[in-house]
Amino acid sequence: MKKFYLTTAIPYANAKPHIGFGQEIVQADTIARFKKQEGYDVYFLTGTDEHGSKNFQTAKEKGVDTQKFVEENTKEFVKLKGILNLSNNDFIRTSDKKRHWPAVEKFWQLCAKNGDIYKKSYIGFYCVGCEEFKTERDLIDGKCSEHPNQKLEKISEENYFFKLSKYQNQIKGAIEKGELKITPKSRENEVLSFVKSGLEDFSVSRLREKLPWGIPVPSDPSQTIYVWFDALINYISALGFGNNEENFKKYWPADLHVIGKGVLRFHAIYWPAMLSSAGLPWPKEILVHGYVSIEGQKISKSLGNIIEPKDLTKKYGIDPVRYYLLREIPAFDDGNFSEGRFREIYNGELANSLGNLVSRVAKLCQNSNITVGKTTEKKFDKDIEDFLGNYEFHLALKRIFEIISQVNKYIDSQKPWELKGEKQKGTLDKIIKEIREIAFNLKPFLPQTSKNIEKVFTEPKINAVKPLFPKIEN
Repeated sequence: MKKFYLTTAIPYANAKPHIGFGQEIVQADTIARFKKQEGYDVYFLTGTDEHGSKNFQTAKEKGVDTQKFVEENTKEFVKLKGILNLSNNDFIRTSDKKRHWPAVEKFWQLCAKNGDIYKKSYIGFYCVGCEEFKTERDLIDGKCSEHPNQKLEKISEENYFFKLSKYQNQIKGAIEKGELKITPKSRENEVLSFVKSGLEDFSVSRLREKLPWGIPVPSDPSQTIYVWFDALINYISALGFGNNEENFKKYWPADLHVIGKGVLRFHAIYWPAMLSSAGLPWPKEILVHGYVSIEGQKISKSLGNIIEPKDLTKKYGIDPVRYYLLREIPAFDDGNFSEGRFREIYNGELANSLGNLVSRVAKLCQNSNITVGKTTEKKFDKDIEDFLGNYEFHLALKRIFEIISQVNKYIDSQKPWELKGEKQKGTLDKIIKEIREIAFNLKPFLPQTSKNIEKVFTEPKINAVKPLFPKIEN
């Protein structure tokens, strides 16, 4: 079997998961399920980033032990597997001393041996939100563009640095040749523009007396490995880099990293350079999504508009939430979550179009005492397969619901309830075949719904079914 290794970014464990990360992990899960249906040996990884200033400072502000603090938040990310019906094989934590720490230490030593890590004194502005030192070109009116309400810290330290500038031409050439694919094209252009403007070496450690939370620098315990140099290595530590080389060689390089636009630079520039320094292959592709706003406003703790996936799935069900995140929010651009729009889509598309199709056909078969024929081999609709191959989830779902609409129109025109005998059976057999194919095409997006539909139309004797999506009454 051909392998397919994909990952999400690992979110900071300084807070519980919100709907923005929900979008990312549902996108990744849909790709994983699609690839499995195509016959790939899929390895799907997610996890949490538990080190760095952000986690340490938030725990300190709350007056709790850092380990205990990240432990509690990480539990909420682990629960997403059930909350959103995810198919991930693994969950990596950067605080894992058995799997992650040895991999980071080995990786550091490889880069140091290659002459790419050196020590120097440094004065600069640090954004805790980004976990990154900022240069003048990163700032807008002296503030971080990602966290304008967060004051930058002026830091003067002697730290270890990584020779990012050494890999500028290599990164530029690889992206231009398509050796590292960045989707969509607009994000590739963004990375190339940044690379062409000149890459600067970046800090890979902090003084341990100021940041005692994290992995100590090998051979220099006075320093803590800086969060990005630590965090990015999760993609290989989970596979057993430095420990289980057989598994690592089987799945690495990653076929796809699914990330948000805010961490693009780290994945498309820092990570490839680090891998080159360690003598390891690069990931093949990076898929970049935008941000999710809530009722038109940026997700913010201060605004109190954070929505957790578990609250939505508890209220509306898992597949309706997955559907909204994939259908309504563009794959590559910023999108908006609105509860009013959610209800509109739920009632109009899930309840009326899909739910109505399944229940009316099941009832027709029951009333006519129709026995369902054997299932035939199913395959993806060509358009849906192409859209999924390009990660255009909203277009794939649009196509599926166009087919659903066509089947509903066919039923209305043929009026199978008025037909008798073989003519009625032939018409219903044709409709059932279409519904089975719809269920197959829906499987990556709405796995439980697909399973429920298949269960109805694989039993020889069809019984009336409960509505797949009970209508939401306003």
